[in-house]
Amino acid sequence: MKRQLRIAVGSILALAGIVFFILPGSIFLLLIGLVMLSFDFPKAREVLRWCQNSMSKSARRLDAFLLRRKF
Repeated sequence: MKRQLRIAVGSILALAGIVFFILPGSIFLLLIGLVMLSFDFPKAREVLRWCQNSMSKSARRLDAFLLRRKF
């Protein structure tokens, strides 16, 4: 019972996160949905790891860009 509920809620949050990725909104719904799905599906764990690495890389690039910018 808990597993089905976790999969259902995780799927809904992941789908909402994908919609909000395209439309203006929060991408954190996608991450929360992937975390919930990663308990049961190894592929979701791989996608979550890829998303986390991509977000870290883009944050480092943004930090470097802002530091190089002249005020």
